[in-house]
Amino acid sequence: MSGTTKTGRSTWRNWAGNVTARPVREVSPASTEELAAAVRKAAEDGFKAKAVGTGHSFTAAAATDGVLIRPELLTGIRDIDRTAMTVTVEAGTPLKRLNAALAREGLSLTNMGDIMDQTVAGATSTGTHGTGRESASIAAQIRALELVTADGSVLSCSEKENPDVFAAARIGLGALGVVSAITFAVEPVFLLTAREEPMAFDKVTAEFDALFAENEHFEFYWFPHTGNCNTKRNNRSAGPAAPPGQISGWIEDELLSNGVFQVVSSLGRAVPATIPAIAKISSRALSARMYTDIPYKVFTSPRRVRFIEMEYALPREAAMGALREVKAMIERSPLRVSFPVEVRTAPADDIALSTASGRESAYIAVHLYKGTPHQSYFTAVERIMTAHGGRPHWGKVHTRDAEYFAEVYPRFGEFTALRDRLDPERLFGNDYLRRVLGD
Repeated sequence: MSGTTKTGRSTWRNWAGNVTARPVREVSPASTEELAAAVRKAAEDGFKAKAVGTGHSFTAAAATDGVLIRPELLTGIRDIDRTAMTVTVEAGTPLKRLNAALAREGLSLTNMGDIMDQTVAGATSTGTHGTGRESASIAAQIRALELVTADGSVLSCSEKENPDVFAAARIGLGALGVVSAITFAVEPVFLLTAREEPMAFDKVTAEFDALFAENEHFEFYWFPHTGNCNTKRNNRSAGPAAPPGQISGWIEDELLSNGVFQVVSSLGRAVPATIPAIAKISSRALSARMYTDIPYKVFTSPRRVRFIEMEYALPREAAMGALREVKAMIERSPLRVSFPVEVRTAPADDIALSTASGRESAYIAVHLYKGTPHQSYFTAVERIMTAHGGRPHWGKVHTRDAEYFAEVYPRFGEFTALRDRLDPERLFGNDYLRRVLGD
């Protein structure tokens, strides 16, 4: 099978619809060789080149007016190594397909985020993560990767081969080259028991350290305009599997999380004054439940209500204070916030531009329904987060620039020096990278 090329400017849009681009041409390579050729051709023609996944980023990280590289033909598993316990996949493979394929082989990733529509390269390049006491982001589970660099050469990177590139390229923002394949660590598939239960805001925040310490994966959602939270603890289980009943699962995951939420969000956008009352009702509608299943069926859930999001990583010890500041800010402002605020954690890792690089982290994510004016809310939240040395998620809305990142990432200079070496002409540059990495 060979790839396709489409010339003429059609408009590309991201998932949330807040970013658009008009590339001069789109290419869909079907092999690493075709990908390398597409990169060389872009350079010869004097165009920038950017790979785009499923557009789940809320930033313009993948936007380009040059050559847009679509990875939908670069999919599938290349190799499963049961001795090394790794799986090598093509960069365009959607996480949901990888998860299902691994499950059929009796394998699983150790941890993952809560959305699985992204491609493996898109998710890792922007630092997508779930929540975990010991287990870190998807990128931290990478054991090797293949990178097509600006001169069209293909670099194999791991702790043994090109280790300096490997150290940075696991979360490379698309700035170092185009990832063509990724090798992940996997383990035999296991069961997780999820325990979801409502809890008061004051109790969760007071007991956060204990809840974090007692659970392999702890997260919670706070409903603005209320004192109510929903907590979720996921821990490994000896079984047996006990998935949510079809009807109760559908009510929680589809009706409440997507169906009713869509209607409520639309109403809140149209009539913001209704939001606090709706929040009180919806935050009380959630009931406690427990279920046991394989990891991807517990960690991930469908997200059909389109939203826009900002998320900051803080030193874990600063998170509850910052969250209380967010609550106080909302209470004294005219803001009406219909989406819950999500709190997750990650251990420190060793990736240069990881939001958890070198420090144990907690994440605070704020969302608003697509099309709702978000600037005043996000600006106020960002002010609180940056006062605590927060690091914004690379794929979510933020206003930070290279000067700020040089302060909050000790290894920022290491990354930019590597970029100067691998892409001196900025073939993979765009406006977003110019802002966050400098020129």
